[in-house]
Parts: sequence; C-alpha cells; structure tokens
Amino acid sequence: QVQLVDSGGGLVQPGGSLRLSCAASGSSFSRYRMGWYRQAPGKQRELVARITSGGSTYYADSVKGRFTISRDNAKNTAYLQMNSLKPEDTAVYYCNVDIVVVTPPQTYWGQGTQVTVSS
Repeated sequence: QVQLVDSGGGLVQPGGSLRLSCAASGSSFSRYRMGWYRQAPGKQRELVARITSGGSTYYADSVKGRFTISRDNAKNTAYLQMNSLKPEDTAVYYCNVDIVVVTPPQTYWGQGTQVTVSS
C-alpha cells in the first residue's frame, strides 16, 4: 500500500509561484506513475499533470507552459512547480499514484493541499 503526503500549498497573488511536494512511501517509487489533480468548489476533480516512470509528462491545456511536474526517485518525492498562477488555478491539489500493472488498477491519493490565488 502506498502512503502519500502532499504539501506546499498556500495563498499567493496572481502571477506568483508555488512548488507542491508529494512524499510517497514504498520501495517501488521509481516504477509509479505520479500525477497531480485539482478540484475547485463545485467542479469535478481534473488531471493537471502526470509523469511516468520513464519521465514522460502530460499537462492539461490550462496549465501547459506554466506548470512543471518532476520527480526525484532518490527522495521518493514528486513535485509540481506552478508559475504565473491565475485565480482560476485556485483549488485543492491532490497527489496521485496509479499502479496499472495489477487488475484492477490501484489508485492512491494524498490528503490534498489548498492553493489560493487572489489579490
């Protein structure tokens, strides 16, 4: 079982930056597919960014060019660097692990960290 602790959220002004961190338990971190999701009030949870074990990345169109997902396998940690933040980025951000080599696939979530972008 995978335990995830995400952190780094806070209150920032439009145009500001934050870096979110996700610390994962387990001995197989380097083989996990890591992701960041967000959920704003009244909206469905949406995928923001994803990074595979091989380093391939995916970004939602709304954050492409502003956010960067990365991982440090030696630290069992994934990151989401968020630049040029906009008010519409305000949401609870959740770290995610997908293990797709088992049936059924397994999904794990961090507890969420609040990001508020406001002037």
